[in-house]
Amino acid sequence: MKHWRIEQMDWEAFEPSKVNPDMIALVKAASVVERNARDYTDYLLHVFAGDEGFSAAAQNWAEEEVQHGDALGKWAMLADPTWDYTEAFERYRDTYRIDADVDASIRGSRTGEMIARCMVETGTSSFYTALADATEEPVLKALCKQIAADEYRHFKLFYDQMHRYLEREKLGPWSRLRIALGRVLESEDDELATAYHVTNERSDVMYDHNRCIAAYMGRAMEFYQQKHLDRVTAMIVKTTGLKPHSRWQRLIARGAYLLIKWRQKTYLKRTKIAA
Repeated sequence: MKHWRIEQMDWEAFEPSKVNPDMIALVKAASVVERNARDYTDYLLHVFAGDEGFSAAAQNWAEEEVQHGDALGKWAMLADPTWDYTEAFERYRDTYRIDADVDASIRGSRTGEMIARCMVETGTSSFYTALADATEEPVLKALCKQIAADEYRHFKLFYDQMHRYLEREKLGPWSRLRIALGRVLESEDDELATAYHVTNERSDVMYDHNRCIAAYMGRAMEFYQQKHLDRVTAMIVKTTGLKPHSRWQRLIARGAYLLIKWRQKTYLKRTKIAA
């Protein structure tokens, strides 16, 4: 069941003068990734074949993710009336696909798959929270808060399911940490880079992964504050079965924040070279 609906948002409150152009680029890319959730649902239904309870929850998850994409797409068209969300999504579908026809999780176990999904929801929840905190445009702020809350609920869904499977698969903390960190590192794969390409570059421009991921990450990392990394690392540590809110977790969070700011500068330098 959806916790909110697009038509309930106060779209009339949109204020063009308060729109950050860098956020438009990020929202455009995020919209098509979110809209593509049904492909991931097909994958999950294959991985968790026979688990009717989770399969139903996964389908509901997909509907909420699709709504995120549609709402973000609507906002992006308000911010840039020359942009067509539907056309951009079709380009994305033509360019990027996942292999949903599988017999088992690419993470090695059902527990591993749930850990990977927890990492995705950790990333998206923190991303939309960071945008909500940074933007002065009231509609985007409200929208990002709604989506961030959904993503945290999704984290809880996958976290609870992970523990159900842990009872039979007995994955230890370090194995869980390895899977979690592996999924975090995949944030720089073709999914986001392709989304940035099809939503922000002309159709006659050739796709280049390094250029596109630098353009996306250079913008996205700008909006993260220390408090966002505190939350991210606490959620990661919690998922792996280690102790969150500890001294060493706070040290990791500080290190993660410094790393992100350093990486942002690296990405911005790369975009200037590419230009």
